[in-house]
Amino acid sequence: MPVIRIAEEAGACYGVERALAMVEAAVAKGGAPVKTLGPLIHNPRVVNSLKHQGVSVVDSASDAAGAALLLRTHGVTPEEERIARDQCAKVMDATCPFVKKAHAAAELLAKEGYAVYVVGEAGHPEVEATLAHVPGSIAINSADDVEKYAKALRQARRIGLIVQTTMSASRLNEVVSATLPLAEEVRVMNTICEATAGHQDSCRRLAQQSDVMIVIGGRISANTTRLAEIASQYCPRTHHIEGPDELLANWFEGAENIGITAGASTPESHIKSVYQAIATMVGAN
Repeated sequence: MPVIRIAEEAGACYGVERALAMVEAAVAKGGAPVKTLGPLIHNPRVVNSLKHQGVSVVDSASDAAGAALLLRTHGVTPEEERIARDQCAKVMDATCPFVKKAHAAAELLAKEGYAVYVVGEAGHPEVEATLAHVPGSIAINSADDVEKYAKALRQARRIGLIVQTTMSASRLNEVVSATLPLAEEVRVMNTICEATAGHQDSCRRLAQQSDVMIVIGGRISANTTRLAEIASQYCPRTHHIEGPDELLANWFEGAENIGITAGASTPESHIKSVYQAIATMVGAN
């Protein structure tokens, strides 16, 4: 009978749990309609559940005028926050504390005269919010991006690197190694959050012991996608799903060890439901 294991560190992190508690409290209190600026977290199933509770998503703070507005966990630009506080009945800041730490680190580096680069995915809400805290900063996601901006990096001479909180340590090392030959000084503020590092290490260990890996979380979630990438390096039979309804029985044929992990935006209840569905499929109840 197959053995099913859940990674030691998996599922919702402190920042996500804090944000969900905030939105639940706002709904329970009643009063002004509750809205979130962008998806509160990158988990479509959770966002859809909130929608059924009356919590809607808006694309801009001005679309929430008069409402109670939660600023998403990934952070917002200073301009978005200013508009929110000017126009909304109430503003609740659900920005993850680790993201706020990255904002502060970026501002500190700029103040000390470094040219600031954010190691992360251009266009991702967290990265865009961090860039907005230091006008003129640039996102670089790989050694290829470093080569793309090589001329600017050489001219800057003093480079400050901030990291998207969900970035992998290996990607950060890749960018740092490519940047070092181009500058007189490179200062790295490692703003990868503790939960991300723990999730990734646990995922790596479990994948090495597993015939099949199931990674649970939103497909738009950067940290969950990263877990799927890591798992795939050690366990080719890795599947990224959002819920138990996506599981297929043939994934587990011949498997003796099945591993489960989940992104930082995945509630424990989602992990339990997937575990139970797999147990039923493979007869491990």
